[in-house]
Amino acid sequence: MDYYGKVLKNSADLKSNACVPPAKPIPAFIRQALKKVHPEVTARYYGCGLVVPECLEGCRILDLGSGSGRDCYMLSQLVGEKGHITGIDMTEEQLDVARTYVDYHAKEFGYKKPNVSFVQGYIEALTEAGLEKSSFDIIISNCVVNLSPDKKRVLAEAYSVLKDGGELYFSDVYSSGRLTEEIKNHKVLWGECLGGALWWKDLLQLAEEVGFSPPRLVAASVLSVDNKELQDILGDFKFVSATYRLFKVPKGNTQPRRVIYNGSITGVEDSFQFDCRYTFKVDNVVEVDGELAAILTQSRFAEDFTFQPPGEPCGAEPKAGLVDPFELVLQLKKQSPGSATGGCCSTRSAACCK
Repeated sequence: MDYYGKVLKNSADLKSNACVPPAKPIPAFIRQALKKVHPEVTARYYGCGLVVPECLEGCRILDLGSGSGRDCYMLSQLVGEKGHITGIDMTEEQLDVARTYVDYHAKEFGYKKPNVSFVQGYIEALTEAGLEKSSFDIIISNCVVNLSPDKKRVLAEAYSVLKDGGELYFSDVYSSGRLTEEIKNHKVLWGECLGGALWWKDLLQLAEEVGFSPPRLVAASVLSVDNKELQDILGDFKFVSATYRLFKVPKGNTQPRRVIYNGSITGVEDSFQFDCRYTFKVDNVVEVDGELAAILTQSRFAEDFTFQPPGEPCGAEPKAGLVDPFELVLQLKKQSPGSATGGCCSTRSAACCK
């Protein structure tokens, strides 16, 4: 896309706040990993947040719309030398920056050979770009799916290249309703991650059609445009950035289970926030809903939990899944009047929080 290859030269050229990273504290080990990324790679980064799922050691990860490669090089350190990161992007200028520093980062990280590679291609056509089916443990995406005109195809391709038990963990911009053709066809709004925003309810339907488990909402934040000309075109539509987890696990077993987090995941040893409804404290027994039980038992998290046999509830009913990001924002505002910075949500003039 010319907007990201030729119009934007650095993040200061953005016309709205939709693709500005959040001002949220980043865990120390991730901050340290980001510091080792080459400055030019970071300067050409246009993502709308920091997308870092948990339990990454040794994983094969695919970054959709990897751009200049900032997230790929950060994740390279978290998966370790035995893991691998693949970035796919359609923009030649961005890939040129990313590929320039492959050997630099391998040397910087002390690896015998690079564990990062980049592929030119479209996120709607992953297998056509040479990516093998059932070959990735995790797929991440950072404010990129909204740039695709065929979002169902993106989800279908992601499902195809994920291993059984694999996860699509992604942040993106969502709208309060289906956008008008005028908004969808506005070049700047599209390039700024707004014109292509999916109505959040359509995500639920598309995920089900493709075969994913129901989306688990991790985080949400209100998005303010702070550009009067663009806001006038957008009218009453509201936008949030949100992070969802979608898993490729068999359906059918929806029985609640009692689980105990073992504290074995790097960076979240004491407390692991899985989504906006479930935070697991080490050694505590938690009753989870059947969908989450299926995810935990059949994904990379299986070894990080102890699963008790199905039986009597442990006291509290499993929490119902919340999928509406606008509702999450409202709930947290009520909990903290005048502020929505608690929990897994924030209100700010920027996009995607993680």
